[in-house]
Amino acid sequence: MSAMTFPTPTPADWRALAEKALKGRPLESLVHLDADHLAIRPLYAAATGVAPVSAPRPSHADGRAWDLRTLVEGDDAAAVNAAILADLEGGAASIVLAGTVLADSEPLARALDGVALELAAVALDAGLAGPEAANALAVAAKGSPRARLKFHMDPISAFAASGEAPRTMEEHLSLAANTAARHAGAYPEAAFFLASGRVAHEAGGSIGQELAFAAANAAALVRAAVEAGMTAEQALRGTVLGVSVDQEYFDGVAKVRALRLIWRSLSRAFGAETPAVIETRSSRRMLSARDPWPNLLRLTAAGFAGAVGGADAVVLDGFTRAQGRPDAFARRQARNTQLVLMEEAHLGRVDDPAAGSWFLDQRTRELAEAGWAEFQMIEAEGGIVEALRGHLIQPRIARARQTLEAALADGVAQLVGVTRFVDPEPRVAAAEAAPAPAIDGGGDACVPLTAMRLSAPFEAQEAGR
Repeated sequence: MSAMTFPTPTPADWRALAEKALKGRPLESLVHLDADHLAIRPLYAAATGVAPVSAPRPSHADGRAWDLRTLVEGDDAAAVNAAILADLEGGAASIVLAGTVLADSEPLARALDGVALELAAVALDAGLAGPEAANALAVAAKGSPRARLKFHMDPISAFAASGEAPRTMEEHLSLAANTAARHAGAYPEAAFFLASGRVAHEAGGSIGQELAFAAANAAALVRAAVEAGMTAEQALRGTVLGVSVDQEYFDGVAKVRALRLIWRSLSRAFGAETPAVIETRSSRRMLSARDPWPNLLRLTAAGFAGAVGGADAVVLDGFTRAQGRPDAFARRQARNTQLVLMEEAHLGRVDDPAAGSWFLDQRTRELAEAGWAEFQMIEAEGGIVEALRGHLIQPRIARARQTLEAALADGVAQLVGVTRFVDPEPRVAAAEAAPAPAIDGGGDACVPLTAMRLSAPFEAQEAGR
């Protein structure tokens, strides 16, 4: 039997078919601009000059494709401990801790009772109190020098989100850097900083703006660490990068890959090229409150984006996050979603699976260039802290937010369960009350990057009917 061959279509062949299908509309109607003013084209091919991109995850997490990380929040040490052990026994590899349980080493040690810190990484989410929480974790882990601690100090994101700080940001950065330098010798497996751009995303920012915020955040943290006596290589290796992933999974895949390219250039600029370590967290701005069940679909798409994009660690929120703190059921759903993606869908079997896709390679490169250009603008404005104080970043993010909101309002974009396929009588889902964030000011201030939810205006309209 002879081998069957198929003709190879050319861009001209595609053009003829596309013009026929458009029935008089111009081909340009298929081109869309995103919030970074990047063109999304209908056709990508070798003939259009797409350059290949390689941005693989540098290593696997203990034989797994990525680190399945869960978020545990709470104020009672016993309850937090029970939640941690349930997550780890249920398949999680590491945890992120938040809540007043981080305030002192004694409740934190009780919360971590039974956790093998050499095997399960423990990360912190303590905002501007990050250095104090880091000290508490260091004490709680005493006797485990190989503990895989993730102090995750990120004072700039906390400042940008609240708009206030009890000290000047220079003092906060110095305090975080000196805390890192003090613990670097005792915990060689630790990471110290989280250079996240998520605050820009949650405020409605574009992908380029989020990538730039993460890069500028990292630059400020590394500079502070070097001033505190750490080498540039120590500081770079001790920095984890953070971005959000949402239901737009192709963009999420390209975003994570683009961040690796940006980090490559940034670490070279500091004279010590190091592999990027990236933690993705699911977007909160994409979540709906009135009908939380479609959030399960969005969270699955976000997990797919983080995994296929090559994130080292993936954190998925509970599907009831927009209503409050997720309960045990919602946390189990978030954990099991990742387990299905990892163990049943086998998303980590291929190293950099997006490589070779003309669209994703081009999108990766363009987002990296947009993020780098925005990062250079922030640096020219005096760095991330000065750009926040001077109210320079905030208007740019506000314009991107308006673009998002307009796309939903005009029907160009859709949210399942919110703008389309709306359930008139959604089922109730339980959530725990979330305490109001404590804001401690008096030392520094900026106009905050206030978090938003895309579904909020539509939910308000529904409630008013």
